[in-house]
Amino acid sequence: MRYKLLGNSGLRVSEICLVTMTFGEEWGWGGSYEESHKMFDAFAEAGSNFIDTPNLYTNGTSEKYVGDFIAVDREKWVVETKYSLNMKNGEINGFSNHCKNMVQAVEASLKRLQIEYIDWLWLHAWDFTTPVEEVMRAFDDLVRAGKVLYIGISDTPALLASTCELRVKI
Repeated sequence: MRYKLLGNSGLRVSEICLVTMTFGEEWGWGGSYEESHKMFDAFAEAGSNFIDTPNLYTNGTSEKYVGDFIAVDREKWVVETKYSLNMKNGEINGFSNHCKNMVQAVEASLKRLQIEYIDWLWLHAWDFTTPVEEVMRAFDDLVRAGKVLYIGISDTPALLASTCELRVKI
């Protein structure tokens, strides 16, 4: 297996990332616990170390499975999750990019994954409501608290993403 540096960091991740959208059968398709474990084992045997398991995937089941699978050797794995999308069935603050949802999503992901920190947290989808400054402040707070090591922003207009660094003073 070959590894690459994650962005401008010194963190090494395998060139192949295991995306766990199909870990769990809650959406009417996907793999059982046993089948998911087989996929994970094949991935691990190939020498990979990078896992994508956003909180919404199979309503959180993918995170539960991944937490079980990495438990014996947590430090080997680079675990990436995302937040933003609705995990709370329409609860007014149970989705979006704001600080409250980010903190609640991280706490829930840590619990499902059975880990003390998330290697890489992504904002899953831009909501066009939450100020950039609020998002970046909340990310910084989670990093400073040791709950998140790296951050990222996904599914966001390029112009907005490219100006985040310039507009926010942390």
